[in-house]
Amino acid sequence: MLKVANAPCSWGVIENIEGERYDYVRVLDELAGTGYVGTELGDWGFMPTDPEKLKPELDKRSLDMIGSWVNVYLHDESKHEMSAEDCVRTGKLLAAVGGKDALVIMGNDPYLDPVRNKNSGRITPEMSMTEDQWEVFAKGANTVAQRVMDETGLRTVIHHHIGTWIETPAETERILEMTNPDILGMVFDTGHWSFGGGDPVTGVKQFADRIWHVHFKDHHPDVAKQSREKEWDGPTSVGEGIFPELGKGDVDFAGVFKALQEVNYDGWIVVEQDVLPGLGTPKESAQRNRDFLKSIGL
Repeated sequence: MLKVANAPCSWGVIENIEGERYDYVRVLDELAGTGYVGTELGDWGFMPTDPEKLKPELDKRSLDMIGSWVNVYLHDESKHEMSAEDCVRTGKLLAAVGGKDALVIMGNDPYLDPVRNKNSGRITPEMSMTEDQWEVFAKGANTVAQRVMDETGLRTVIHHHIGTWIETPAETERILEMTNPDILGMVFDTGHWSFGGGDPVTGVKQFADRIWHVHFKDHHPDVAKQSREKEWDGPTSVGEGIFPELGKGDVDFAGVFKALQEVNYDGWIVVEQDVLPGLGTPKESAQRNRDFLKSIGL
C-alpha cells in the first residue's frame, strides 16, 4: 500500500517566492489533520534544523519526514562543492529524523535563469544546454549524489522542474543517461511533467527504474494555453493556477496510479499543489486533495 504525504509548498512555502507564510507548526498541524502521514522538509530553516527539536514535532503528529528539495547550481562547476555541502547538510538532518529511506531532492535553483524562467512550459531544444554544459551539469549531479551517499547514507533524486535546466522529457532522459543509476534517481512530478510537454502515464512506464519519489500535482490545460499565448514566466503561471487541486486539471491520476502499481513502485506519493503565499485556504485544499486520492484508491 503506497503511503501519501504532502509538502510545505502546498501551504505557500516555495523557493524564491517572497510573501507571508504560515509557520511550520500550523503547516504540520494542518497536514496531519487532513489525513497525510508524511511530509517533506520545505526550505532550509522553515522547520527546525536541530533533529532533537524536529523529531518530537513529527512524532507527536505521527508524521514521517521523507525528503527535502535542495537548491543546487549544477550548471556552474565553481558551485559544485557548495551544492554538495548544502545537500549533505540537509541529508544529515533527513537521516536523523527520517531514517535511511529519506531522499535528498535536488534541482537547480528555480526561476533564476531568465530564458528558462520566461519560457517555462514552452522550452524548445535550442534553449537547452550545450554539450559542454551538459557534461558540467552531469558531473555536478554525480558529485553531489556521491557525497550525499558517502556522508549520510541517503540516496538523491533529481527533480525535473519548470524554470530550471531540466524541464522537458528529453532533458530528463538525457540527464538520467549521463548519471549513475546506483546513487541518483528522479522525482516524477506529474504537473511539471505535463507542463513540460510530457504524458505522465507514459513517463512512469519509460522511467520506471529511476523513479524513486513521486509528486502528484495536477495541470490545468486552459492556464497552460494562456501561459503560452501570453508568454508568462514560471511564477506567473503558478500564480494563475497552472497547478490546481487534484482532479481539476488534465492529469490522469488513476492511470498514473495504475502505472505505478504495474512497475512495482513502492515509494511515497506526495501531494504538491503549489500556491503562492497568501493564496487560497491550504487546509481546505489539502483535505479535498486527500479525498480525491481516496476516490481513486489511494
